[in-house]
Amino acid sequence: MPTDRRIVLFDLFGVIARLQRPGALAQMAARCHAPTDAFTTAYWACRPPYDAGQQSAPEYWTAVLRSLSPSPPLSLSLSPSLSIDADTIEELRLTDIDSWSRVDNRMVAYAQSLRAVTEVALLSNIPSDHADAFLAAQPWLHTLDHVAFSGKIKAAKPAPAAFHHCVIALRAAPADFLFVDDREENVRAAQAVGMNGHVFTDRDELAAVIDTWLPTRRPTRK
Repeated sequence: MPTDRRIVLFDLFGVIARLQRPGALAQMAARCHAPTDAFTTAYWACRPPYDAGQQSAPEYWTAVLRSLSPSPPLSLSLSPSLSIDADTIEELRLTDIDSWSRVDNRMVAYAQSLRAVTEVALLSNIPSDHADAFLAAQPWLHTLDHVAFSGKIKAAKPAPAAFHHCVIALRAAPADFLFVDDREENVRAAQAVGMNGHVFTDRDELAAVIDTWLPTRRPTRK
């Protein structure tokens, strides 16, 4: 049953934060001496367990590098110029984190302004080490009512467990939430567990949706 609460639950990337920096995948592919298309396929195909906190960064990057070489020799050498070693993995890890580090300052300000009228939380698919870096670099995250990073809660959208985590953490009902994400599949997943949902396109459209969704404040009788 819904209560009288209203909680705006934001996605991060593509809504408040920018999507991956253009050219980042090509940069990482070059470091691996791999075609960008092949690297991009491996990067995303191996990603779900990393996002969901089921793999560490070294495990993820080892999987990516191995997938670029279908039959690696026993030494795990991918090519004469690249092997799976700690330095290579750390370089790729840091480049990856940096590629997702940009925020939309206008959306950050808007999300913060909403806290004057409603509760504001965040649910993002992001590996645990990326989450640590983002929390350190973006102190405004600590002002929200709840922050749920998939790598920390061990569940990634669109899995129902990711949304249930937020419901339980905020001691709310699913219908108390308006979930905002740029991916329609994630919004549909939120709606399937009973949340309200909005597919994000821009701030002005979202502001109009939220203004309509929030209860009208009536003057107090004297």
